[in-house]
Formats: sequence, structure tokens, C-alpha cells
Amino acid sequence: MTLVPSTFELQIGASAPDFQLLNTKNQIITRDHFKNHPLLVIFLSNHCPYVKHIAPQLSSVVKVYQNKGIKVVAINSNDIEKYPDDSPAKMKEEVEIQKYSFSYLFDESQDIAKAYKAACTPDFFLFDKNFKLYYMGQFDDSRPGNNIPVTGKDLVAAMNSLLRNETPPINSKPATGCNIKWQAGNNPPWFG
Repeated sequence: MTLVPSTFELQIGASAPDFQLLNTKNQIITRDHFKNHPLLVIFLSNHCPYVKHIAPQLSSVVKVYQNKGIKVVAINSNDIEKYPDDSPAKMKEEVEIQKYSFSYLFDESQDIAKAYKAACTPDFFLFDKNFKLYYMGQFDDSRPGNNIPVTGKDLVAAMNSLLRNETPPINSKPATGCNIKWQAGNNPPWFG
């Protein structure tokens, strides 16, 4: 496991890259399924201890904000040959275990992770209803072993601010977690 932070390569105001990926129900989901709504895109994996650390609270927080009109989708871009725990079959199990109320998509080619310039799991990208990047940063300050409660306070503050039509937050803290597991020869420039 290589611990990495968000890249902050996608700039505030940038358009959400389009995607067309299969979810755990074998349905194709695209960015335009969420047209005219704020959209939270989360890069996740099943085996990452940083994701496991926040998963129950993430599931709870997301449900609250889905009820407030924010659409949510998660994307797994990990190399499943080297990390079979991140396979689509295991993703389906993870949705049940964590009670995720959002679509969990598989980015087999890793092209979507590259388009978003995602670096780690978890990695959060919050877009306004015009698909313009509003927030990129951490869920909260909690990490495995640091004894800080998992609350989602940073992401919650950003979602509240977005729903109030406020100016995007500045100086957000990067998400930190396991690096996305890139396929051999597929490393993006921002990964070693």
C-alpha cells in the first residue's frame, strides 16, 4: 500500500469528465444520468483500510445528502488482476455490507480515474448542477489509528455550502488514502 493525497489537479470550476461505466447491477451509468443536480463522485475500493475506516459513516452521510438532492456515484478503478478483492463481484458484496445507497461503478480501463486525476481511495469530487467542480478534498481528519472520530465534517460543510449557493470553499485539505492500483504500464504522470 502506498499512501498518497489527492492531486488537486482538477481545478475548481472544471467540468466533470463524462463516464459510461457498469454498476454492480450490470447497468450502464453515465454522468448525464445526474443532469441538473449536484453530483458527488467518489473514488473507492473495497480493500483499502482508509475506505473501510470511513465506509459506515460515509454511507450514512451520503443518504442524508441524497435526500437533499445531491446525486452520488462511486467509482472503483483498481487493477483487479493484482487486487481481486476489488473485482465487480466483490464490489456487489461491498454495496450490501456497507448499505451503499449509490451506484458503485467499475472503471476497468482506468481512463475515468485518469480523467478525474484521482490519486487515492477515498477521493472526493463535488460538482454543482452544471457539473462544475465545487469541492475536492477529504471526508474529514480521521484516519485509521489517529483516534479522531469519523464525522465527514469537511465534505458535509462543502455539501451544505453548495446547497446554499455559496462560493466554493478554498484551502480544502486533500483526501489521503491508498493509491489507486494502476495496471502495469498505466501509471499517470502524477503517480511516481
